[in-house]
Amino acid sequence: QKQLYVKGRPDRLKALAELGFYVSGGNDDLKWLEVVHAAAVYSQMNRNLDVPTKFVVPAPPRRVLDCDLHNAPEEGKSSCIVGSDDAWPWPEYLWGFPLGQRLRDIRVKGYYLRGKQADVRKRQLDALGFIWEPKRGRRRQSEK
Repeated sequence: QKQLYVKGRPDRLKALAELGFYVSGGNDDLKWLEVVHAAAVYSQMNRNLDVPTKFVVPAPPRRVLDCDLHNAPEEGKSSCIVGSDDAWPWPEYLWGFPLGQRLRDIRVKGYYLRGKQADVRKRQLDALGFIWEPKRGRRRQSEK
């Protein structure tokens, strides 16, 4: 049923594409792009993809400095300086993304590794340092 609107209607498919909708490849490809993008950022930050199952992509911490809403700012101080997200390595669309669980599903259940793209996706994960068979047992507190 998910293709009823566009099946046999190339004009509708074209109209959706012109509006910016991703219409070829389906949702699986879009979800894979989220996984591989988050995995690439994690890999770059940690030099491996040994991601704890409970790891969720964090949003940047909010910092408020020298903020006094009731008094006028002192000479040379801003009334409120708020930290910037510019240096945060994770893009906003990935904040809250359950990367650890997604990678576990790939490892244990083979999610995203079926069909025509399976070999390409495996090579992408290998290039990022994906751990196909992680160490058994609980992680020590320092490893979390």
